Amino acid sequence: MRREEKACYASESTPYGRGTMQARVQRTRSAQDLLDENRRFYDLLWSGARLVEPQRFNTWPLVRSLLPESGRRLEVAPGLRPRLPIEGTQFVDISAPALAKLRERSAHVVLGEVTSLPFADDAFDLVCALDIIEHVDDDDGALSELSRVAQPGGTLLISTPLHPTRWTSFDDFVGHKRRYEPQQLLAKLAQHQLVVTGSAVFGMQPRSSLLVNTGMWWLTHHRERAMWWYNRVLMPLGLRFQKELHLVPGMIATEEVDEILLVCLKRRSGLLGALQRKDEPDVPPA
Repeated sequence: MRREEKACYASESTPYGRGTMQARVQRTRSAQDLLDENRRFYDLLWSGARLVEPQRFNTWPLVRSLLPESGRRLEVAPGLRPRLPIEGTQFVDISAPALAKLRERSAHVVLGEVTSLPFADDAFDLVCALDIIEHVDDDDGALSELSRVAQPGGTLLISTPLHPTRWTSFDDFVGHKRRYEPQQLLAKLAQHQLVVTGSAVFGMQPRSSLLVNTGMWWLTHHRERAMWWYNRVLMPLGLRFQKELHLVPGMIATEEVDEILLVCLKRRSGLLGALQRKDEPDVPPA
């Protein structure tokens, strides 16, 4: 789920720190409830949204530099905000409305979940999974699957929100299961043979709780009109004024970071893996 859409649906949020949200107690949900809530949320959202080309996002220069010559690439949970090229990419999502619109563009689409990807081991050289692992109950299962389908030596793009102490009603409403402590996230990635080679501040969520609450009120009471304004005015403005993505080697300092984008490398096994680890960048404390 892309952060710009999440912001439009958030509710009950109040100022936290410098214009973000007030921390709240996390709501407990079962795995099935979480999946059902996310599917309903996405289906409603994407039914009224327009497809945005990946070239319009600040991630495009990075993506373009990573595109494999083999063309074997996968994006999980793109919604209607894919970051990999539409033509030639395999897409997986739980939202049928999103996949239907991608299919109209001749994209390769499969209805499925990140915890059970219908692909062979080592099938892709580039895997993109932005704003997804925080939504699933079994994040280890999700990371295991993302790592499994990636070719050893392949690249994975992953983004997720940080700092459980910053949990808000926004997180509950948009279907988050968790936020990560940075060191916990790095350790979890390492368990699945993924090493961070680069990172950047990520996300397009407005920092103003007033904007978030106003957007939610309009979507609740005047959805069609709100989506008209969102598609034709707010989203284009957000794209026009989005900040440049500043990627740095290893892990950035995360104290003030709400969401992070990680470029990960899947480790090779055996001697090649040992040689690769010698060349990996040192990751400073987050």
